[in-house]
Amino acid sequence: MISPEEVKRISKVPLTEQLNTANVSLLKRYQDKVLGESRLSGLAYYELVTLLFSNLPGSLGYLLRKKFYQGLFQRTGSGLILGQGVVLRHPRRITLGDRVAIDDYTLLDASGAGEAGMSFGNDVIVSRNCVIQCKTDSLTLGNRVDIGCNTILSSGNGIFIGDSVLIAGNCYIGGGRYVTDRIDIPMMEQGVYSKGPVVIGNDVWLGAGAIVLDGVRIGKGCVVGAGALVTKELPDYSIAVGVPAQVVRKREARSV
Repeated sequence: MISPEEVKRISKVPLTEQLNTANVSLLKRYQDKVLGESRLSGLAYYELVTLLFSNLPGSLGYLLRKKFYQGLFQRTGSGLILGQGVVLRHPRRITLGDRVAIDDYTLLDASGAGEAGMSFGNDVIVSRNCVIQCKTDSLTLGNRVDIGCNTILSSGNGIFIGDSVLIAGNCYIGGGRYVTDRIDIPMMEQGVYSKGPVVIGNDVWLGAGAIVLDGVRIGKGCVVGAGALVTKELPDYSIAVGVPAQVVRKREARSV
């Protein structure tokens, strides 16, 4: 059984209901899912710039996306780089700092971010094929965060990542959990809960394929080995490996 003192129930409308609401027009459903606003002018601008520039290759594509995509976001800093096929959901809730680079075919989805939104600091790099998604809460990346390809960040109860964090390819961070107490109805109909936000401190390195579950706090200067499954808090400067991840030693200052 799930202890109510340990978890937060997540209010989430199933995607099938969002896409198939009978009393709402197809256009309205599309706007709600993609933009989260009802202005036809905003929809027209989004459709035009994505149609013309989303998959435009080469340096011309980079230049035109930098110029015209800025109007889609809440705010962008200088030096923005957007690759081909970047998909945006509710971009008016997304704030990007200076010199942010988003590689090809990445999804930035702030549809569940609320008023806090999705925020990237300066000098953030997101490699290709990543999914950065605010399902039911906000997400914040600090300065100089480097995210490897095919990584998924899924914010069910908040994701907060500090400065100078290295996240290797194929990592998974966040998410939520289905309630499984009953066996008379499918798990997907029993609701979703979370054990808390994911908080990753400054100067952390996550190895390839690492998984960080909801409710986990990773301290400053930690190293998480490739393929590790982090299910509980890691103190500052820990080196953790394995499934589930266990601290094998601490990083210590060394004289040069």
